[in-house]
Amino acid sequence: MEMKYVPTTCPYCGTGCTFNLVVVDGKVTGVAPYQRSPVNEGKLCPKGIYAHEFVNREDRLNTPLIKKDGKFVEAGWDEAYDLIAQKLKSYKPDEMAVLASARTSNEDNYAIMKFARGVLKTRHIDHCARLCHASTVAGLAATFGSGAMTNSIGDIAESKCVFIIGSNTFEQHPLIGRRVMQAKKNGAKIIYADPRLTPTGKQADLYLQFRSGSDVAILNGLMQEIIRNGWEDKDFIANRTKDFEAMKEVVMKPDYSLENVSKISGIPVDQLKTAAEWIAKSGATAILYSMGITQHTTGVDNVKSVANIQMLTGNLGKAGAGVNALRGQNNVQGACDMGCLPVVFTGYQKVIDEAAHKKFSDAWGFPDGISAPQNGYEVTTMMDVLTEKPGELKAMYIMGENPMLSDPDLTHVEHAIKSLDFLVVQDIFLTETAQLADVVLPATCYAEKDGTQTSTERRVQMWRKAQDPPGDAKLDWQILAELSAKMGYAAQFPWQSAEDVFTEIAKVTPSYGGMNYERLRKPEALHWPCPAGDHPGTPILHIGKFSHPDGLGVFFPIEFKYPAEVPDAEYPYIFTTGRNLFHWHTGSMTRRSISLESEVPTGWIEINTEDAKDLGVVDGEMVIAKTRRGEIKVPARVTKEIMKGVMFMPFHFAECAANVLTNNALDPIAKIPEFKACAIKIEKIQEA
Repeated sequence: MEMKYVPTTCPYCGTGCTFNLVVVDGKVTGVAPYQRSPVNEGKLCPKGIYAHEFVNREDRLNTPLIKKDGKFVEAGWDEAYDLIAQKLKSYKPDEMAVLASARTSNEDNYAIMKFARGVLKTRHIDHCARLCHASTVAGLAATFGSGAMTNSIGDIAESKCVFIIGSNTFEQHPLIGRRVMQAKKNGAKIIYADPRLTPTGKQADLYLQFRSGSDVAILNGLMQEIIRNGWEDKDFIANRTKDFEAMKEVVMKPDYSLENVSKISGIPVDQLKTAAEWIAKSGATAILYSMGITQHTTGVDNVKSVANIQMLTGNLGKAGAGVNALRGQNNVQGACDMGCLPVVFTGYQKVIDEAAHKKFSDAWGFPDGISAPQNGYEVTTMMDVLTEKPGELKAMYIMGENPMLSDPDLTHVEHAIKSLDFLVVQDIFLTETAQLADVVLPATCYAEKDGTQTSTERRVQMWRKAQDPPGDAKLDWQILAELSAKMGYAAQFPWQSAEDVFTEIAKVTPSYGGMNYERLRKPEALHWPCPAGDHPGTPILHIGKFSHPDGLGVFFPIEFKYPAEVPDAEYPYIFTTGRNLFHWHTGSMTRRSISLESEVPTGWIEINTEDAKDLGVVDGEMVIAKTRRGEIKVPARVTKEIMKGVMFMPFHFAECAANVLTNNALDPIAKIPEFKACAIKIEKIQEA
C-alpha cells in the first residue's frame, strides 16, 4: 500500500482553507489537516472535512454523452468535438452565449473566456457571480475604484468592532467566523443584523433583527446618528474622499431619523443608537457582508451604502477595518478576475476600451480577430432574451454551472434553456442543467488537477493533482484547447500544462503580473494586486489612497427603495433564502457526500412561531409555499428565531427548490436578481 498527503485548497466557499488530501494507492480516500495555512491553521468546517467524499462517486461523468432521440448515448471525444465544432460554426457570434464557472480554476476560466471571445467571437460570457456578488463588483468599483474585499481574513481578528450584515458567517464561511470569535475574545464588540437569529447572531453582543430589504434605510439612519453626534472621521473625509456633502444631504433627511428607520426595519431605536456609537467610536470597525446585501434590486445601492459608512468613519486602509465582501463560491473572485463577465477582460480591463481590446487581440493572435469591443449579455439577461426574443440566442456552452437550480424563477429558466437550439454542458456530474444538454463533456474535479483559485481575500492559491480523473474525463482547460484546435485555432491554445495557462494570464493581467507557480506554492501564497516579481502582494487595499485615478473614495447619495415585490393581502409574508452549514449551493457535490447528506437530507421553510399559530401550521408539517412564480411542497420548521412576517428557505435542494419561488426582478446596474425579498403565502395541504 502506498499512501501520501497532497496539499490543496477547499472547493466549497470563498474562504480558501487548505487541507491535505489523503491518497492511498492512487485514489483519494480522506482529508487530513494542513497546519501551515495562515487562513485556517489546520481547522476545517464540515464541508472541508468531507470534501473527499464526492470525488470518487460512481455517478461521476467519465465519457462524453451525445443526446440521440432524446436519450444520452456514450461517445468518443472526437465524435463529441466534431459535433460541437460543426454546430457552433453554424451560428453567428451574437447567437452564442457562454457560462464560465466559480467552481473551476483560474486557468479553466481564462481558457473559456479566451474560447468565447477568440474562437466563438461572442460578447456574451458570464457566470454565477451575477447571482451573488455582481453588485459588489459594481458598487465598490464605483466607490473605491476596485470591486473586491478590502482587507484580509486574518485582519478580522484585529477588529475592535465587527458589524455583520447580510451574512450568516458561521454557517456560510465558518473559518472566517473563527476570526470573528478571535476578535471578540480580544475585546471587540460584535453587531449582527439579520431577520434570523442564526448561529452567528447567537454570538453577537448586539443583535438587530430586521425586515429583509431595509438595508439602505438602516445604513442611512446609522450615518445620520453618527453625523448628528459629530462622530464622523473629519480628517479622512477631507483628505481621502469626495462628494461627502451630497451624501450628507440625503442621510440627514427626516426620512432617515432613527424613529423612521425603526418603523421601516423593525429595529428598536435604542439598538440603532448603540450600533452607530460602536461602529463610529471603536477605532477599527470591520463590516462583513455577503448575499444578504447584494441579492436585491437595490444591491448596488446597498453596497455603496456600506462603502459610505466605512468612509464616513475612516474605517478603510488599515488593519481590522474595511469593507469585507465575503465571496460565495471557492473561485467566484477568480472567475471575475479572469474576465468571465460580459464587460471586462482579465483584471477588469474593459472590453469597450480601445486600448484593452487591442491589447488582447494582439496578445492572442487570432488571425480573424476577436469579439467586438461591445458589452455582452449578463446570464440573467440571457434567460430573458431566450424567453422573450426567440431565435436571438441559439446556442450555449456551460462549464461547471447549474442554472437549473441556482437561478431565480426556475420555471422561467427551464423555459429559457429548453428554447436553445444547441446546449453543451461540461461538468463532473449529470446535473439538473446537464440533463437538458445536447452534448455533455466529462470534466475533472479539484482533486484531479493542478491550478489556482482566488479566495474572497484576493489570495491566489494552489490546487494540486492528487489522483487521475475517472474514465475518459479531461481537464477543463484541456477540453477547451482541444475543441479550439478542432475549430481551427490550435496555434492560439498551445498550452501543455496549467502552469503554461497561468504564465499567459500573468502576462496580460497587471494585478497578477508578479505571480508564478513557484511563488504561489508557498503556504501564504499571494494577494493581488501583485504587479511585479519582487512585489510582496497586497493584503490590505486602499492604504493612503483609493484605486481611482485621483486616489479619492467617492461618496454616493443613496435613497431607500422598497423591494420590487412587497407583501400584500394575497401574499402576506416576506420570503428570503440562504445557505446551511452542511450544504453548498446546488448540492451537486455536498449532496453526493454521505456524511453531509445524512446531516441535512432535505430542505425546509422557517416560519415564526406566531405566524405558524395564525396559519394553523405545526413544526414538521408539509405545507405548500406559493409565490407569483410557482409553488412547492416543503416541511415547515416552526421557530421563534426568525422575525415575525418573514420566512426563510435554504436553496440547495432540488426536491423543494427555493428558486421556484424567488423573483427574477433585477438590480438595474448589476443585473443581479432579488433572491432575498419577495412576497409569499403558505397553504395547508388538504388531504383527500
